[in-house]
Amino acid sequence: MAKESMKARERKRERMVEQYAEKRARLKAEGDWEALQKLPKNSSSVRLHNRCKLTGRPRGYMRTFGISRVTFREMAVAGLIPGVTKASW
Repeated sequence: MAKESMKARERKRERMVEQYAEKRARLKAEGDWEALQKLPKNSSSVRLHNRCKLTGRPRGYMRTFGISRVTFREMAVAGLIPGVTKASW
């Protein structure tokens, strides 16, 4: 489980990216690089990092489900993910 402060920091970045998206796009189109530099660093979408929605784990993230591989396996074995079954042959 990730620290609550790390999860909160990532949520804060997501809000900032959303808040400044239009302004950043406009400044990029105009080529106003000085004004772009003055915006907060965390308003850049490059600084976002995918994290598991349930545990906050930063590694082993599965985009299609939005959770980490560990959480995915636990949920799949428990039958909580529709259409996913354990392979057997």
